[in-house]
Amino acid sequence: MTQKSLSIQLTDGQIARFHEEGYLVVPDLLAADEVESFVRHQADPEAESLKQGLRTHLSDPFWRRLAHHPNVAGVARQILGGRPRIVQTMYMAKEPARPDEELGGAGISLHQDSHYLPNEPDTLMACWIAMSDTDPENGGLCVAPGSHKDNLRETTLNTNPEHMSWENDYGMRSPDGREWTEKLYSFDVVGIEEADLVRLTVPRGSGVFFTSRTVHGSYANRSHTRPRLAFAVHYVKDGTWVFRTDVQDTTPVDLPGA
Repeated sequence: MTQKSLSIQLTDGQIARFHEEGYLVVPDLLAADEVESFVRHQADPEAESLKQGLRTHLSDPFWRRLAHHPNVAGVARQILGGRPRIVQTMYMAKEPARPDEELGGAGISLHQDSHYLPNEPDTLMACWIAMSDTDPENGGLCVAPGSHKDNLRETTLNTNPEHMSWENDYGMRSPDGREWTEKLYSFDVVGIEEADLVRLTVPRGSGVFFTSRTVHGSYANRSHTRPRLAFAVHYVKDGTWVFRTDVQDTTPVDLPGA
């Protein structure tokens, strides 16, 4: 498997666009064989034994390789202006709809990541990598440009049948050692209309970087033939406190000069 040794260098214009719009699409983060190798690995039943919740990058070398990839962590470093630390990783596979059904795999309700991953100072950002060709039909990512410029928005419990619904209790710990529990659920932000959204088409191997306050999500896979596969990694800048105890022990990226 080929891993590019030199990270992509963003232009000043790209960095300015990220800060203005709250997201940036970066093409060709991964080589075709890198994508194929990861997807093939995930299809292997033995990969299941390596899963470690939101921290599989610590137990699975394929996940680790992507989270530390010079074109992924390297772009995050340029955006953050400092060394990134890995908070969590996820692989999201939406199956196509069955022939007799309209909807396949469910999407994620519109949300802001800092609702789920409170951190101080708020340096949290994400990279969402298309591991298959993604578009609105098969449940690709959607974002609300400029939505990061406001504070965290009011939320309500998601009831859209196109979205997954869940609720969990999470332990929290502050820098002074205080501990408590918060109930988190499938938030749906209030005040975002369809006209506010850009439904992205992201080719396989390309990625989307976005801020912790950028409203984003996805809808169900309406394709009857194409799965929608994506890998996501969340980073914070070195020196950031993450409150959730299950992901509080962040991992510094392994990059030259980081």
